[in-house]
Amino acid sequence: MDKELSSEQIQKFLQGISVPPQPQIMVDLQFEQVMPNPDLKAIARLISQDPGLSGALLKIVNSPYFGLVNKVGSIQRAVNLLGSRSVINMVNALSIRGEMSDETIVTLNRFWDTTQDVAMTCMTLAKRVGCELMDEAYTLGLFHNCGIPLMLKRFPNYMEVLEESYASAGPERRVVDTENRLLNTNHAVVGYFTAKSWNLPMHLCEAIANHHNALAVFSDDSRDAQLKNLLAILKMAEHICRSYQILGNQSEDHEWSSIEALVLDYVGLSEYDFENLRETIRDLGPT
Repeated sequence: MDKELSSEQIQKFLQGISVPPQPQIMVDLQFEQVMPNPDLKAIARLISQDPGLSGALLKIVNSPYFGLVNKVGSIQRAVNLLGSRSVINMVNALSIRGEMSDETIVTLNRFWDTTQDVAMTCMTLAKRVGCELMDEAYTLGLFHNCGIPLMLKRFPNYMEVLEESYASAGPERRVVDTENRLLNTNHAVVGYFTAKSWNLPMHLCEAIANHHNALAVFSDDSRDAQLKNLLAILKMAEHICRSYQILGNQSEDHEWSSIEALVLDYVGLSEYDFENLRETIRDLGPT
């Protein structure tokens, strides 16, 4: 088994690192905040398109300061709890952290291009398959790969490693196994600790940690149904949005091929049903 970094090492790894917000989202938010009466719904909509901003927001709302009994996983609810002034202050604080280079922005576009598409597709799928976790499915879609920009900051060649990881994925090797072998950690583990630092609900953190461990999860009858429900939606969404192509630079989805039968059986869809659903969703959006 490949050696992974310990919890303490991961915490040190993440120290001082944050997921950078998309420049265009920041511009749109700056425009919104100078309006005489900032629109809270518009602000929430913009923030919900960006993992970095959403993570910072949820970290604040779920902090001990607010003393919430149950942690919040909904961006809209978090914005409502904080109010426009506090949210704008947070955005301003993030905007002065420094500019990214053009090269970094181009590389991160591959990450940003998938997050919103996968999040929206997760929500759509949750509706279509009768899952009640629509908000949480969206949040998982937005955050599941939040470890990628952090890995990229630590390892300049990370996207090359990620492409190799997708190329070698299959029944005998997970996407994260190649990362573990070459880097001693992986984006799912880093994403898990990032989500924990943002105070996301623990079951969402667990889903992030296991999002490239679906074969083992769906092969184990004892695994939690909530985890399986969220992972089933996420893996279908990743395939529909062609994450394997955008992030992995692959023409085929090797990971999906190894888990398709298990996932579709779990949600009660035939291959034909899923193909129709996939094409319908692709016709609706930019995926």
